[in-house]
Amino acid sequence: MKWVDVTDIAIALSEKYSNIDPRTVRFVDLHNWVVELDGFDDDHSRGGEKVLEAIQAAWIDEAE
Repeated sequence: MKWVDVTDIAIALSEKYSNIDPRTVRFVDLHNWVVELDGFDDDHSRGGEKVLEAIQAAWIDEAE
């Protein structure tokens, strides 16, 4: 997965952290969780605020 795979990342986070409300996750934690996902293979420094916002929004949609 790459940072642009927002939906795939959101699904993986939803499955791995099913007991977490994505609205309460800090971006620092979100960034760390994304780069630790199995299959994630992208430059860690490319995960900026806009990408993290998109991932969080997709995760919220996935959780509902």
